Amino acid sequence: MPALEKANCILTKISENPNKLKMIDLSKELNLNKSSVYTLLSTMVDMGWVIKKENKTYELGPYFYHLNQMLFNKSNVVQNFYKMAPKYSAKVGETIQLGVLKGTDVLYLGRIDAVSTVRLVTDPGATFPAYASAIGKIQMIDVEEEEIRKRFSKCSFEKKTTKTTSSIDELYDKVQSARKKQIAIENEESAIGFHCVAAPIYNYEGKIAAGVSFSMQTENWYKKFDLAAVSIQHLAEELSFSLGFN
Repeated sequence: MPALEKANCILTKISENPNKLKMIDLSKELNLNKSSVYTLLSTMVDMGWVIKKENKTYELGPYFYHLNQMLFNKSNVVQNFYKMAPKYSAKVGETIQLGVLKGTDVLYLGRIDAVSTVRLVTDPGATFPAYASAIGKIQMIDVEEEEIRKRFSKCSFEKKTTKTTSSIDELYDKVQSARKKQIAIENEESAIGFHCVAAPIYNYEGKIAAGVSFSMQTENWYKKFDLAAVSIQHLAEELSFSLGFN
C-alpha cells in the first residue's frame, strides 16, 4: 500500500475517533506495520496534520483547519461576489472582475459583464500577467519589496501594449502608488483603449485574499472614474466583511 494511501487511512481513522486511538491501536485496526505507522504519524505531527496528546492518542491538527478555511474563503468570496457585484455594475454601467494572485499571474474567479459590444478575454478560470493588471498590482500592496523582486526575477515582462509595465522597478513603483491610494489603476497596459481600477479584499486574518476591479473603455474612463473608484472600494469592503474582516 503506497504511503499516501496509508496516511489517508490513518487520517480517516483519527478523524472518526479523535483522542481515542494510540499508535498501536491504529496499527491493529488498519492492519499496518507498527514501524510504518510510527514513521507516518511522526511526519504528520511535524507537518501539523495531526496532534499527539499527552495520553499518546491523536487528533487532527491545525493544518486541516487552515485548508478548510482557505476553501471556505475561496468559495465564499465567489458566491458573495455574484450576490453583491451586480448592483455596483448596474450603478456604474461597467464590467466588474474578481481575481486572486497566483505567483506572477492573476487567476480570474468571476465577472459581471456590463451591457457592451466589447467582451473582455478574462473569463473565469483564465489567467493574465499580474504586472499588466490593476487587479494584480492591488494584491501586492502588502508584499515586501524583496518578495516582489524575487517573485518576478525570472519574469520576461511581455509587452501586451506599448504601455505595459516592463520592469520590476516600474512594477514596484506602481505597487507603492497603489499602496498609498488603496486602489490600483491600469491605463491601457492589458489592451489599448481599456482602463481598470481595482481594490483589495481582506480575509479574517487581515490579509489580502483577492481583488476586484472595474474595467472600461477610454471613452467612459474619464467620465466614470471617480464613481468607479468609490464603488469598487465599497464592493471590496463588503466582500472583506463577508470573509470576517472588520
